[in-house]
Amino acid sequence: MKLTLYFDGQFWVGIVEDNQDGFLRVCKHIFGKEPKDEEVLYFVNHIMMRLLERVTTGVKVNQKKEQHLNPKRLARAVGKEMKQKGASTKAQEALKFELENRKVKRKVLSREQIEEEKEKKRQLKVEKRKKKHRGR
Repeated sequence: MKLTLYFDGQFWVGIVEDNQDGFLRVCKHIFGKEPKDEEVLYFVNHIMMRLLERVTTGVKVNQKKEQHLNPKRLARAVGKEMKQKGASTKAQEALKFELENRKVKRKVLSREQIEEEKEKKRQLKVEKRKKKHRGR
């Protein structure tokens, strides 16, 4: 699991990447102003897991074998990651995929809701016509 904080020009954004069973799940949280250490700690302890639970899809990722790294090489890798701004390309791909899935689900739900409302209106019209017809 990895949390990346960066400034996107307007707000501070946190991207949480979770690699489980070869799938990368990603969620995004907007902090607003620059978060203090306490805010980040609260986010990690309380909010982050709930956000990851809502993520339904992920991107397949090739897993590398865990191997012992030379401390100097590890320090260079950490420095390189610190210089990198924003999320990784796989994380961006996973976010995009998740947004598309949510969009499709939202469209389906709204379409069903519209159909239900149309059916209710139709039923009201039918009842109104029957009521009118009885009065004759």
